[in-house]
Amino acid sequence: MSESTPSQRLYSLDALRGFDMFWIMGAEDFFHELMVATKHPAAIWIATQLSHVEWNGFRFYDLIFPLFLFMSGVSTPYSVGRELEKGTDKSKLLQRIIKRGLILVVLGIIYNNGLHIKPLAEVRFPSVLGRIGIAYMFACIIYIYASQRFQYVWFVGILIGYWLLLKFTSAPGFPMGDLSMEGNFASWVDRTILPGRLHRGIHDPEGLVSAFPAIGTGLLGIFAGNFLKNSTLDIKRKAPSLALAGVVCLIVGGFWDLFFPINKNLWTSSFVLYVGGCSLLLLAVFYFIIDVLGYRRWAFFFMIIGVNSILIYMSGKFIDWYYTSKGVFQWMADLAGEHYYEVVLAGGIIAVKWGFLWFMYRNKIFLRV
Repeated sequence: MSESTPSQRLYSLDALRGFDMFWIMGAEDFFHELMVATKHPAAIWIATQLSHVEWNGFRFYDLIFPLFLFMSGVSTPYSVGRELEKGTDKSKLLQRIIKRGLILVVLGIIYNNGLHIKPLAEVRFPSVLGRIGIAYMFACIIYIYASQRFQYVWFVGILIGYWLLLKFTSAPGFPMGDLSMEGNFASWVDRTILPGRLHRGIHDPEGLVSAFPAIGTGLLGIFAGNFLKNSTLDIKRKAPSLALAGVVCLIVGGFWDLFFPINKNLWTSSFVLYVGGCSLLLLAVFYFIIDVLGYRRWAFFFMIIGVNSILIYMSGKFIDWYYTSKGVFQWMADLAGEHYYEVVLAGGIIAVKWGFLWFMYRNKIFLRV
């Protein structure tokens, strides 16, 4: 934890990061409780979109995780790139990047298992933060040591290489190219070499092998950040260019889905392009409204979340937010009645979390990794 003002960066990026975190800091539970209370078709549709698909396919909730990794890439030209421009030694930058990646891996293990001493077989090592740490680390290394042209070569090579890897392999006893949960090569490797337990027994969505294509998600974010920072295009033309790139990614990812299904669990190459397209479109919208047109006030709610995203993500393991919400809003829940009791408390969790983040922001306290 450090006490300092946020580093200079795109306001729209902090707002988009906050928008992303908003859904997992309480909005998901709110809409699920609203669905239970109302049974309204709109609430059912939203609640469905706020849940993961079982295997192949895509819903809005499958975007939350890769969008965060994408934004880590977007910020890289503004942070690491600035250090390179200052002449900072690449070896020193490499040490910082590796340190940050490893810290995220450790925080991910803590998030999964708490601060408990467990038998090794019960510890889950793969994690969301670990995936972000590993993918961000390697994407940054490519950014530092490869020219811009070869960064694109790395991106294409990673996506095609991962496709060929899963196309021409499988778990023992399964036909070549099997992409079922039990039969795919990536899950088999994870079952074979990863210690501890996997999230779904025979598969872990944050496994070791599927971290390889996730580097592509980080690189796609780096491409977007580099374009916003260094392109000589007029600022008003940057957002449409990002949006066009997003549409292209959606089309290519959707076409690739016919041969290599969009699958978050395996982080398939088609998934990288599809969620990358969605991420580029969202970034284009936020950038145009906030940084081009200058409409910032509406985004303050999300920005407060975005500047302390890791803090609010980890807080659920150490703070009983439901208990806090009851302490502040139970009177309101009682007035709403039994039918909407949990809806009010779910909304209260969002409110108390945001109030906590606002307090941290006002006192310039930010969790740095």
